[in-house]
Amino acid sequence: MRAVLADERGMSTVEYAIGTVAAAAFGALLYTVVTGGEITQALTGIIERALSTR
Repeated sequence: MRAVLADERGMSTVEYAIGTVAAAAFGALLYTVVTGGEITQALTGIIERALSTR
């Protein structure tokens, strides 16, 4: 029984799977936030101010 509990083969695969799911969820959240109307307008304003030559 102790050998079964101490066996860590496959742990990296699970860690990669959890990391991939977390990254996909963060990407979806970021996409939702960035494509929202207020955020897009704010980012556009910031870029326009940065590129203005006044």
